[in-house]
Amino acid sequence: MSSSTTAISPVLAEVIRSGFVEGHHRGSLVVLAADGSVDTAVGDPSAPVFPRSSNKPMQAAAVLRAGLDLSGQRLALASASHSGERFHLDLVRKMLAEAGLAETDLQTPPDLPLDPVEAEAYLAAGGVRERITMNCSGKHAAMLAVCDLNGWDRQSYLDPAHPLQRLVLSVVEEASGESVPVVGTDGCGAPLMAISLTGLARAFRHFVLAEPGTAERRVADAMRAHPEYVAGTRRPDTWLMREVPGALSKMGAEAVQAVALPDGRALAFKIDDGATRALGPVLARVLRQLGVEGPVVDRIGFAPLLGGAAEVGEIRAVF
Repeated sequence: MSSSTTAISPVLAEVIRSGFVEGHHRGSLVVLAADGSVDTAVGDPSAPVFPRSSNKPMQAAAVLRAGLDLSGQRLALASASHSGERFHLDLVRKMLAEAGLAETDLQTPPDLPLDPVEAEAYLAAGGVRERITMNCSGKHAAMLAVCDLNGWDRQSYLDPAHPLQRLVLSVVEEASGESVPVVGTDGCGAPLMAISLTGLARAFRHFVLAEPGTAERRVADAMRAHPEYVAGTRRPDTWLMREVPGALSKMGAEAVQAVALPDGRALAFKIDDGATRALGPVLARVLRQLGVEGPVVDRIGFAPLLGGAAEVGEIRAVF
């Protein structure tokens, strides 16, 4: 019988309840210096991961390279994991109408709004799971529109062999400086390109430092100018891009986070167990290590545990 040893990731955050360490969240993390070199590595940031929605800026850049003329709020929404707030859904509908498309053309799985507050209000008003309320509907609207523009088949726009998805692959590889070792399927049904955390941080650095007018810089500028369309009014990506000038931030499912600062420093991390509750404390710790301070960092890092209605503990970063 043969056996293999898998390295155990270090603890990035611990769960403290009533003074007792109740649990741990392990993961890997990388920080790039302004010149792009690795400044800090925790765990194994060279191993491939699925960045999930942290790949969305690269998908949006591919849509621009394919010729779709998006800008401003529309381009931010094409890069978004939106909360399902009214202004998100209204703009997705406008984007579809402008391209002569219908909500039924979307191949996103029917879902509720991503934001819990929005989901409760939506259900209370009698709403049901719909394709447009799924958080990736802005990205899919842009993908469909560029297919129509180029005469590409709409029915197969999520096939990895589709011209658009081949272009996405090339953008991911170019921005990350890596070859994609695995292509999976994301929660929205789109092809999902695996890269390392180091490659993900490198890609975000590439976007903020790209020349003005390039697809990458246009995406970064739209996201930073309209962060509420990238996430929502109650989301850390929005807070960070709104309060830290020049920051580009995008989370992904299964507890992935990538951020680039305007001077070229960048970070990316993943919590192994996919617990998004650890994202804020870990992100806040790294930001402080990079010298980013202020109320927004405190807000992002605040992750209390409740006992009844009282605060009895917290999730805190420990690296």
